[in-house]
Amino acid sequence: MMEEFGTNVPRDDIYSKAVRAGKRTYFFDVKSTRSNELYLTITESKRRFNQQTGKFFYEKHKLFLYQEDFDKFKDALNDSFSAIERLQGEILKESPPADADKKEVDADEKEVKKASDISFEDLGDKKDEGEKQDQDDEEKHKPEE
Repeated sequence: MMEEFGTNVPRDDIYSKAVRAGKRTYFFDVKSTRSNELYLTITESKRRFNQQTGKFFYEKHKLFLYQEDFDKFKDALNDSFSAIERLQGEILKESPPADADKKEVDADEKEVKKASDISFEDLGDKKDEGEKQDQDDEEKHKPEE
């Protein structure tokens, strides 16, 4: 039970729920105003490290929701969740399979490896041959008249 400074009116935290989500914790706290109206605070807390002091601290962000806005907030939250479910399905349908990205990365790594395996001695007498190949490539890509 908390008391507000300078009064005898008790200021209770009516209800509290913590939700851990990775490196963050969300606190949902129901509190009462001086006139005993209930409201909700949502606090996002992130543990951070201060490089200068060498100590951890908690960065906090708070939202205050009052009863007159509960319905609007619930509607917006529900609409947002519905949109995520609908859009996520569409995104999953349009996205290439997860292993396709890996194949592209593997191909890119192979190209880099091939390029890094070339030594300048290998290029020695093949200059004329390379120039001929460049000319052949230009002919292939020339627009038809």
